[in-house]
Amino acid sequence: MIRNIQTIIPGIATSDGAGVKLRRSFGGQQRARLDPFLMLDEFSSNDPNDYVAGFPAHPHRGFETVTYMLEGHMLHEDHLGNKGHLKTGGVQWMTAGRGIIHSEMPQQVSGAMRGFQLWINLPALEKMKPAGYQDIQVEDIPSLALANGGSVKVIAGSYEHDGHEVQGPIQGVTTEPLFLDVHLPPLMEFEHGIPQELNAFIYVYGGDLAVGDPMKVAPKQAAIVLGAGDRLRVKSDGAGAQFIVLAALPLHEPIVQHGPFVMNTQAEIEQAIDDYQNNRFVVT
Repeated sequence: MIRNIQTIIPGIATSDGAGVKLRRSFGGQQRARLDPFLMLDEFSSNDPNDYVAGFPAHPHRGFETVTYMLEGHMLHEDHLGNKGHLKTGGVQWMTAGRGIIHSEMPQQVSGAMRGFQLWINLPALEKMKPAGYQDIQVEDIPSLALANGGSVKVIAGSYEHDGHEVQGPIQGVTTEPLFLDVHLPPLMEFEHGIPQELNAFIYVYGGDLAVGDPMKVAPKQAAIVLGAGDRLRVKSDGAGAQFIVLAALPLHEPIVQHGPFVMNTQAEIEQAIDDYQNNRFVVT
Protein backbone atom coordinates (compact mmCIF):
# COMPACT_ATOMS: atom_id res chain seq x y z
CA MET A 1 0.00 0.00 0.00
CA ILE A 2 1.45 3.33 -1.11
CA ARG A 3 1.70 6.06 1.52
CA ASN A 4 -0.03 9.28 0.48
CA ILE A 5 0.35 12.81 1.82
CA GLN A 6 -1.59 13.11 5.08
CA THR A 7 -0.53 16.48 6.51
CA ILE A 8 1.68 19.36 5.40
CA ILE A 9 3.51 21.34 8.09
CA PRO A 10 5.22 24.34 6.46
CA GLY A 11 8.61 25.45 7.69
CA ILE A 12 8.22 28.82 9.42
CA ALA A 13 11.05 31.36 9.33
CA THR A 14 12.47 31.90 12.82
CA SER A 15 15.81 32.13 14.63
CA ASP A 16 17.48 30.20 17.44
CA GLY A 17 20.75 30.11 19.32
CA ALA A 18 22.43 33.51 19.13
CA GLY A 19 20.36 34.52 16.12
CA VAL A 20 20.82 31.75 13.53
CA LYS A 21 18.13 32.08 10.87
CA LEU A 22 16.28 28.86 10.02
CA ARG A 23 12.97 27.32 9.06
CA ARG A 24 11.13 25.20 11.66
CA SER A 25 8.38 22.76 10.70
CA PHE A 26 7.95 20.20 13.51
CA GLY A 27 8.13 22.02 16.83
CA GLY A 28 6.92 25.27 15.32
CA GLN A 29 3.20 25.91 14.99
CA GLN A 30 1.47 24.88 18.22
CA ARG A 31 4.37 22.52 18.82
CA ALA A 32 3.31 20.37 15.85
CA ARG A 33 4.95 16.94 16.17
CA LEU A 34 4.92 13.46 14.66
CA ASP A 35 5.65 10.89 17.39
CA PRO A 36 8.59 10.41 18.09
CA PHE A 37 9.79 13.45 16.08
CA LEU A 38 9.74 16.61 18.17
CA MET A 39 11.38 19.25 15.99
CA LEU A 40 12.87 19.74 12.52
CA ASP A 41 14.91 22.80 11.57
CA GLU A 42 16.38 23.55 8.15
CA PHE A 43 19.18 26.11 8.04
CA SER A 44 20.34 27.37 4.67
CA SER A 45 22.18 30.60 3.89
CA ASN A 46 25.13 32.03 2.00
CA ASP A 47 25.11 35.11 4.26
CA PRO A 48 27.37 34.71 7.33
CA ASN A 49 25.20 37.21 9.21
CA ASP A 50 22.50 34.52 9.24
CA TYR A 51 24.63 31.88 10.99
CA VAL A 52 28.01 33.09 12.27
CA ALA A 53 26.78 33.70 15.86
CA GLY A 54 25.99 29.99 16.15
CA PHE A 55 24.52 28.15 19.11
CA PRO A 56 26.45 29.01 22.31
CA ALA A 57 26.32 26.67 25.33
CA HIS A 58 22.80 25.42 26.10
CA PRO A 59 21.31 22.37 27.88
CA HIS A 60 19.22 19.39 26.73
CA ARG A 61 17.54 16.49 28.53
CA GLY A 62 15.26 13.64 27.49
CA PHE A 63 15.73 13.25 23.73
CA GLU A 64 18.21 12.90 20.86
CA THR A 65 19.44 15.60 18.50
CA VAL A 66 20.53 14.76 14.97
CA THR A 67 22.48 17.33 12.95
CA TYR A 68 23.04 16.64 9.25
CA MET A 69 25.38 19.08 7.54
CA LEU A 70 24.72 19.43 3.83
CA GLU A 71 27.34 22.13 3.51
CA GLY A 72 29.55 23.94 6.03
CA HIS A 73 31.58 23.32 9.18
CA MET A 74 30.45 23.38 12.82
CA LEU A 75 32.32 22.56 16.03
CA HIS A 76 30.54 20.71 18.85
CA GLU A 77 31.81 20.95 22.43
CA ASP A 78 30.08 19.87 25.64
CA HIS A 79 30.53 19.94 29.42
CA LEU A 80 31.54 16.26 29.44
CA GLY A 81 34.72 17.06 27.50
CA ASN A 82 33.53 15.83 24.11
CA LYS A 83 34.60 17.77 21.04
CA GLY A 84 33.91 17.07 17.39
CA HIS A 85 33.92 18.69 13.97
CA LEU A 86 30.81 18.41 11.82
CA LYS A 87 31.70 19.02 8.18
CA THR A 88 29.98 18.85 4.79
CA GLY A 89 28.08 15.57 4.43
CA GLY A 90 28.60 14.52 8.05
CA VAL A 91 26.16 13.74 10.84
CA GLN A 92 26.19 14.12 14.60
CA TRP A 93 23.79 11.87 16.52
CA MET A 94 23.69 13.08 20.12
CA THR A 95 21.78 11.42 22.95
CA ALA A 96 21.10 14.10 25.55
CA GLY A 97 19.78 11.52 28.02
CA ARG A 98 19.86 12.78 31.60
CA GLY A 99 21.56 15.98 30.60
CA ILE A 100 24.18 17.65 28.47
CA ILE A 101 25.31 21.25 28.01
CA HIS A 102 26.82 21.81 24.59
CA SER A 103 27.59 24.41 21.96
CA GLU A 104 27.54 24.26 18.17
CA MET A 105 29.63 27.02 16.64
CA PRO A 106 30.37 27.73 12.96
CA GLN A 107 33.99 27.34 11.94
CA GLN A 108 33.60 29.58 8.89
CA VAL A 109 32.99 33.29 8.35
CA SER A 110 31.88 33.09 4.72
CA GLY A 111 30.29 30.72 2.24
CA ALA A 112 27.22 28.53 2.50
CA MET A 113 25.96 26.75 5.60
CA ARG A 114 23.14 24.31 4.95
CA GLY A 115 21.67 21.40 6.84
CA PHE A 116 19.09 20.05 9.26
CA GLN A 117 18.67 19.52 12.96
CA LEU A 118 16.14 16.94 14.09
CA TRP A 119 14.94 16.17 17.63
CA ILE A 120 13.81 12.58 18.30
CA ASN A 121 12.11 11.70 21.58
CA LEU A 122 13.51 9.06 23.92
CA PRO A 123 11.26 6.51 25.65
CA ALA A 124 10.62 7.12 29.35
CA LEU A 125 12.95 4.29 30.35
CA GLU A 126 15.86 5.93 28.49
CA LYS A 127 15.37 9.61 29.28
CA MET A 128 17.81 9.51 32.22
CA LYS A 129 20.53 7.38 30.66
CA PRO A 130 24.04 8.87 30.35
CA ALA A 131 24.55 11.39 27.58
CA GLY A 132 26.67 10.51 24.56
CA TYR A 133 27.16 11.23 20.89
CA GLN A 134 28.49 9.90 17.60
CA ASP A 135 30.31 12.03 15.03
CA ILE A 136 29.83 10.33 11.66
CA GLN A 137 32.03 11.51 8.82
CA VAL A 138 30.80 11.66 5.24
CA GLU A 139 33.02 8.73 4.20
CA ASP A 140 31.29 6.51 6.79
CA ILE A 141 27.81 7.09 5.34
CA PRO A 142 26.90 4.72 2.47
CA SER A 143 26.08 6.62 -0.73
CA LEU A 144 24.42 4.42 -3.35
CA ALA A 145 24.14 5.22 -7.04
CA LEU A 146 20.68 4.85 -8.59
CA ALA A 147 19.83 4.40 -12.23
CA ASN A 148 19.91 7.54 -14.38
CA GLY A 149 22.19 9.43 -12.01
CA GLY A 150 20.25 9.46 -8.74
CA SER A 151 21.69 8.63 -5.32
CA VAL A 152 20.66 7.59 -1.81
CA LYS A 153 22.65 8.27 1.36
CA VAL A 154 21.77 5.85 4.18
CA ILE A 155 22.24 7.63 7.52
CA ALA A 156 20.04 5.42 9.71
CA GLY A 157 18.15 2.21 9.07
CA SER A 158 18.68 0.33 5.82
CA TYR A 159 18.11 0.45 2.07
CA GLU A 160 17.93 -2.47 -0.34
CA HIS A 161 20.32 -1.95 -3.25
CA ASP A 162 21.10 -4.45 -6.02
CA GLY A 163 19.64 -7.27 -3.94
CA HIS A 164 21.63 -6.40 -0.82
CA GLU A 165 20.50 -4.61 2.33
CA VAL A 166 22.80 -1.66 3.01
CA GLN A 167 22.94 -0.55 6.65
CA GLY A 168 23.44 3.05 7.70
CA PRO A 169 25.91 3.87 10.52
CA ILE A 170 23.11 4.54 13.05
CA GLN A 171 21.71 1.25 14.38
CA GLY A 172 20.36 -0.10 17.65
CA VAL A 173 18.12 2.88 18.52
CA THR A 174 14.87 1.96 20.29
CA THR A 175 12.71 3.98 17.87
CA GLU A 176 14.30 2.14 14.88
CA PRO A 177 14.81 5.33 12.85
CA LEU A 178 15.15 5.45 9.08
CA PHE A 179 17.01 8.47 7.67
CA LEU A 180 17.72 8.74 3.94
CA ASP A 181 18.92 11.63 1.80
CA VAL A 182 17.72 11.08 -1.77
CA HIS A 183 18.76 12.92 -4.93
CA LEU A 184 16.79 12.26 -8.11
CA PRO A 185 17.52 13.42 -11.66
CA PRO A 186 14.64 14.83 -13.73
CA LEU A 187 11.52 12.72 -14.19
CA MET A 188 12.67 9.75 -12.11
CA GLU A 189 10.47 7.55 -9.93
CA PHE A 190 11.71 6.26 -6.58
CA GLU A 191 10.19 3.68 -4.25
CA HIS A 192 11.23 2.44 -0.84
CA GLY A 193 9.53 0.18 1.69
CA ILE A 194 8.68 1.76 5.05
CA PRO A 195 7.14 -0.64 7.60
CA GLN A 196 3.55 0.35 8.33
CA GLU A 197 4.19 0.55 12.09
CA LEU A 198 6.56 3.49 11.58
CA ASN A 199 5.47 7.12 11.43
CA ALA A 200 7.06 8.72 8.38
CA PHE A 201 7.58 12.03 6.63
CA ILE A 202 9.66 13.59 3.87
CA TYR A 203 11.13 17.08 3.47
CA VAL A 204 11.90 18.44 0.00
CA TYR A 205 14.82 20.87 0.08
CA GLY A 206 15.58 21.14 -3.64
CA GLY A 207 13.81 20.71 -6.95
CA ASP A 208 10.22 19.48 -7.13
CA LEU A 209 8.61 16.18 -6.12
CA ALA A 210 5.26 14.44 -6.42
CA VAL A 211 4.21 11.84 -3.83
CA GLY A 212 1.79 8.92 -3.55
CA ASP A 213 -0.80 7.16 -5.68
CA PRO A 214 -2.27 9.20 -7.28
CA MET A 215 0.71 11.57 -7.30
CA LYS A 216 0.35 14.93 -5.57
CA VAL A 217 2.93 17.72 -5.55
CA ALA A 218 4.82 18.04 -2.26
CA PRO A 219 5.68 21.64 -1.35
CA LYS A 220 9.31 22.49 -0.59
CA GLN A 221 10.54 23.46 2.89
CA ALA A 222 7.72 21.65 4.68
CA ALA A 223 7.39 18.44 6.66
CA ILE A 224 5.20 16.17 4.50
CA VAL A 225 3.61 13.66 6.87
CA LEU A 226 2.80 10.38 5.15
CA GLY A 227 -0.35 8.39 5.83
CA ALA A 228 -0.90 4.68 6.35
CA GLY A 229 0.86 2.17 4.13
CA ASP A 230 4.11 0.31 3.77
CA ARG A 231 5.73 1.92 0.74
CA LEU A 232 6.90 5.37 -0.35
CA ARG A 233 6.49 6.26 -4.03
CA VAL A 234 7.67 9.60 -5.44
CA LYS A 235 8.61 11.15 -8.78
CA SER A 236 10.79 14.16 -9.56
CA ASP A 237 9.83 16.78 -12.13
CA GLY A 238 11.98 18.31 -14.86
CA ALA A 239 14.33 19.97 -12.37
CA GLY A 240 15.03 16.80 -10.37
CA ALA A 241 14.58 16.69 -6.60
CA GLN A 242 16.51 16.47 -3.34
CA PHE A 243 14.71 15.34 -0.19
CA ILE A 244 15.16 13.56 3.11
CA VAL A 245 13.07 10.60 4.28
CA LEU A 246 12.51 10.07 8.02
CA ALA A 247 10.58 7.33 9.79
CA ALA A 248 10.54 5.86 13.31
CA LEU A 249 8.45 3.89 15.78
CA PRO A 250 6.02 6.06 17.75
CA LEU A 251 6.40 5.91 21.55
CA HIS A 252 2.76 6.61 22.52
CA GLU A 253 3.91 8.31 25.73
CA PRO A 254 2.93 11.67 27.26
CA ILE A 255 5.17 14.60 26.35
CA VAL A 256 5.86 17.61 28.56
CA GLN A 257 8.31 20.08 27.06
CA HIS A 258 9.95 23.15 28.54
CA GLY A 259 12.36 24.59 25.97
CA PRO A 260 15.33 22.21 25.71
CA PHE A 261 13.90 19.69 28.21
CA VAL A 262 11.45 16.99 27.05
CA MET A 263 10.08 14.64 29.70
CA ASN A 264 6.87 12.75 30.51
CA THR A 265 5.56 14.73 33.50
CA GLN A 266 5.65 18.30 34.80
CA ALA A 267 7.44 17.08 37.92
CA GLU A 268 10.25 15.70 35.74
CA ILE A 269 10.51 19.04 33.95
CA GLU A 270 10.79 20.87 37.27
CA GLN A 271 13.51 18.41 38.31
CA ALA A 272 15.38 19.02 35.05
CA ILE A 273 15.31 22.78 35.59
CA ASP A 274 16.49 22.37 39.19
CA ASP A 275 19.28 19.99 38.16
CA TYR A 276 20.49 22.39 35.49
CA GLN A 277 20.36 25.43 37.74
CA ASN A 278 22.29 23.56 40.44
CA ASN A 279 24.98 22.10 38.16
CA ARG A 280 23.83 18.50 38.39
CA PHE A 281 24.08 17.71 34.66
CA VAL A 282 26.79 15.11 35.15
CA VAL A 283 27.14 11.38 34.48
CA THR A 284 25.98 9.29 37.47
